[in-house]
Amino acid sequence: MCKPLTKTLFTSFSALVLSCTFSLSAYAEKADLKKETHISGSRTAGDLKNKIFSYIDNVVITQGSLTIKADLVQVIRDIDTSKKTYIAKGKPATFTQTLEDGTPIYLQANEIKYQPGDNIVIVSGDAELRQDGSNLKGNLITYNFLTEQVSASSNSNDDSDRVSTVLQSNVLDKNK
Repeated sequence: MCKPLTKTLFTSFSALVLSCTFSLSAYAEKADLKKETHISGSRTAGDLKNKIFSYIDNVVITQGSLTIKADLVQVIRDIDTSKKTYIAKGKPATFTQTLEDGTPIYLQANEIKYQPGDNIVIVSGDAELRQDGSNLKGNLITYNFLTEQVSASSNSNDDSDRVSTVLQSNVLDKNK
């Protein structure tokens, strides 16, 4: 009976710590969204009617400082809004981007859902976010580039499957 309350308190505390810790000092490179998107892979296929394009094997997407690498990527264009969603799958799939202050952010997971029109990246399945030597691991991590908010969750109540965060000490920065 106490475990659900403990998990809720832990999740709330974790969200507070994460928002303070991973609240990045700069937005993702805004200029990236205005640059061309380049996609390469070993094979490609498209469903023109439904606006779904698939890129298979050794897929690399670049847009300015943003890079996504995966085994499979589907690009889905919403017919009504023309917004694109990129769904990348791999073991792992990776997402990297350099922020305006020059700090890189690195995400990896079994699946990455990137929605540039909504400024959101959702990584799931062995998800990890790394920045400035600190890292965050969980089953699901959501990062909003516009609001600079991060949230993470685990799959179960099992203690071995909890969200974990390793924060880099400020002492290391002072010694540089």
